[in-house]
Amino acid sequence: MILRICEVIERLWQPAAERPAETVDGLAAGEPDTEVRGIAVAFTASQCVLEQARERGANLLIVHEGVYYRHAGRAAREDDVSRIKREAIVASGVAVYRFHDGIHRYRPDGITLALAKALGWASRIVEHRPAAALLTLPMQSAAEVASHVKARLGLPFVRLAGDPATSCVRVGLLAGYRGGGELAIPLYEEGVDLLIAGEGPEWETPEYVRDAVAQGRPKALLLLGHAASEEPGMAALAEELRRVYPQVPVLFLSDPPIFQSL
Repeated sequence: MILRICEVIERLWQPAAERPAETVDGLAAGEPDTEVRGIAVAFTASQCVLEQARERGANLLIVHEGVYYRHAGRAAREDDVSRIKREAIVASGVAVYRFHDGIHRYRPDGITLALAKALGWASRIVEHRPAAALLTLPMQSAAEVASHVKARLGLPFVRLAGDPATSCVRVGLLAGYRGGGELAIPLYEEGVDLLIAGEGPEWETPEYVRDAVAQGRPKALLLLGHAASEEPGMAALAEELRRVYPQVPVLFLSDPPIFQSL
């Protein structure tokens, strides 16, 4: 039986609580009626990932973030890097579908839950919220949590704001770009000791943590990097697609960390 791209897209959305009227999700390249010969799943459609997908026979690439370096659509004026990338995608014959809003509307959030599972903490979740998971861990220092996270996710480094010796029991998990003050600071006010996030503006939550510590209110913030916090969710999605479509090769493709610590 022929499997078409539109059928895969429909299946991706089935666990979502809702389909928003406006979404960044959609086909960035390709046609919905194309037959699927192989599926690749990745955090983003980097040049390296696109080449890997083509070489390994996938003609549908499902990614979480935007193809052209913006959250919503393309820039008004196309730059040379974006143009060359678009031409390479067309030449490759690989369709690219962005799946961002949909997986975040799984209940619980598919990205956050997968991150908790990758860290071995799924059983420690006490509350799922739309943008965060709240956990209770055995008492340990922020430095010990950081070491655990690095080992479980295979990260060369993480960034910590606050005192590494801070005792951590109540932990908030916020994947991706959810580390900003609007989401993070209210969780600290609820009594969270440590927040673990992908990224956020450095002048918001990190500065709050700095001032909290100076006031004798021990808090800590652990930043993993955007991709590091959301790749487990896309890897879990690839595993689910393998189960649903055993007749089609499904790959998970990962880039090396984008930043180097010098």
